[in-house]
Amino acid sequence: MKKALMVWGGWEGHEPKLCTDLFAPLLRERGFEVTIADNLDIYLNTELMMALDLVVPVWTMGTITREQEKGLLGAIASGVGLAGWHGGMADSFRNNTEYQWMVGGQWVAHPGNIIDYEVNIIDHSDPITAGINDFKMHSEQYYMHVDPANQVLATTTFSGEYAAWVTGTVMPVVWKRMWQQGKVFYSSLGHHASDFSVPEAKEIQIRGMVWASK
Repeated sequence: MKKALMVWGGWEGHEPKLCTDLFAPLLRERGFEVTIADNLDIYLNTELMMALDLVVPVWTMGTITREQEKGLLGAIASGVGLAGWHGGMADSFRNNTEYQWMVGGQWVAHPGNIIDYEVNIIDHSDPITAGINDFKMHSEQYYMHVDPANQVLATTTFSGEYAAWVTGTVMPVVWKRMWQQGKVFYSSLGHHASDFSVPEAKEIQIRGMVWASK
């Protein structure tokens, strides 16, 4: 049985516990033994971390000690997978650039806050997005600083209505990548747990977690 660790906390506005409670059963349905923690000290448990197949961080705008970060980065570097969404993975630790390098991007803005926008699938052959068509979201449209090495699976285009200087900018929404030996998956969807009531957003996230696992 595969082993997954979900670690939730940080800013409550992203509903970290509610999102964890949503996805933990879905991982169990797919054969994962899921451990849930609400303290970053679990990253210090080297024996546990190295026995994992997947880490799902659900932690926004927090701080992490050097030792905690080392434990997480070391596990992913060794081949443990990493998969997450929205600010729970790409706005976790703003002062930790190596963590951001591992993720492949960092949130910087969401012009207009909660708005209507479209997600465009650009890779229809990848197992994470195969069979999924473009779809609409009513949520935060993340503007991000992203690693050009990412394998981008879906994008969104900024209309310029709320930030005219980025009119027409095409921004990655879903990507996957490697961090040394570990597979990394990220989706910028999921401001609130209710965002995953959009079937495409939920399915992409589940597939991404399964893909990233060791």
